[in-house]
Amino acid sequence: MLLICTIIWIGFRFFYTKTHINKALTIKTKNGKTEHPLQTGWQTGLHYVTNEARLQPTKKLIETIKKHFVIAFLPVFSISLAASSVALSLLFSNLHKTEEFIPNEYKHSSRIKLTLQEEQLAPPPPLPPEAFRDAISEQPRLNRADRSWDKLDAAFVQTVLRLMARLEARGYPMTLLEGYRSPERQDALAGQATLVTKAKGGQSKHQYGLAVDLAPVRNGKVVISERDPWAMQAYQALGEEATAAALTWGGNWSFKDYGHIERSGSLRQLLARKQ
Repeated sequence: MLLICTIIWIGFRFFYTKTHINKALTIKTKNGKTEHPLQTGWQTGLHYVTNEARLQPTKKLIETIKKHFVIAFLPVFSISLAASSVALSLLFSNLHKTEEFIPNEYKHSSRIKLTLQEEQLAPPPPLPPEAFRDAISEQPRLNRADRSWDKLDAAFVQTVLRLMARLEARGYPMTLLEGYRSPERQDALAGQATLVTKAKGGQSKHQYGLAVDLAPVRNGKVVISERDPWAMQAYQALGEEATAAALTWGGNWSFKDYGHIERSGSLRQLLARKQ
């Protein structure tokens, strides 16, 4: 823009003014000759009108043109100068960025990168059958419980393993009491005289690997009795960690299931996300 204005000014200053004013004031005399006011004098009767005298109107015209040109040029020059300043500021904006203007995604990029590269936890080795002896004596149905991590949703497994690590750090080591549950087993549990679950086959998140039952381990043995004060403290800690991990804890239900945690949300929504 500034370059264009400069070219216009040079053209007007050195080419347009003299040429066009001379053409405008060119007059033919009586003898058919062409006279230019800026070059020759005119004869009027017995007197000669000199160039100096005849140039007075021309000088006024030139001054008027220059005056209007300056008036018109100043706004254009100001706008061009402002536009140039803005363009230069944008061009070198990266050199003077301050931290508070850095987008949040750049601020937290390192945290996001660490999350994406977070180490995948491996399930702990299964406990020996002796560890479950007392628990099975108390609840015989646990004898046929499936404790395989491989049948559970992979992302859900990582959430549960990290939750278990936090509980162990608090002094409450946990083990998988039951994970995947077939529709047939779900129906069998729902039909027992002793209420275990209200969900029938296909209605529980156990069938889709999105729910687990955990139990605390003390001195190498699984403790499931809610009458045990230490076990109850472990279950309460499980509820706290589950809530912090945005999971649903069975201890908050009207029918208490203290060792149960599952992925939050309706089963229909969760299955739609997996597709």
